[in-house]
Amino acid sequence: MDTAPRHPSLRIRIVFGTAEMMGPGKAELLERIDRCGSIAAAGREMGMSYKRAWDLVGTLNAMFREPLVDSTRGGLGGGGAVLTDMGRAVLAQYRAFEAAALQGGDAQLKALSAMLRDMSSER
Repeated sequence: MDTAPRHPSLRIRIVFGTAEMMGPGKAELLERIDRCGSIAAAGREMGMSYKRAWDLVGTLNAMFREPLVDSTRGGLGGGGAVLTDMGRAVLAQYRAFEAAALQGGDAQLKALSAMLRDMSSER
């Protein structure tokens, strides 16, 4: 029986246009690319297909004035990927926005949490 208090979290998606969005999945992909040095490895860690990871990177690179991810093709030496300065800046701004929204909405999140039904005794 899970009696731990539920702590709300935010999953923010910023919609810039019909097909232009930045959300938690793309942010996580960027973070993992930065850590792994590979789009394919980052996607695998997220349970995402190779094609899906590359499609998301293509979308991100097309959305902003400059590419967010710079990649090199595989081959004998292997390929790789790195976040560009713009990629790091976009990721930092997105994470800062998340933090500000969480802080700014803290009172409302607490109020909503207090309104939740106690599910611990219903199992």
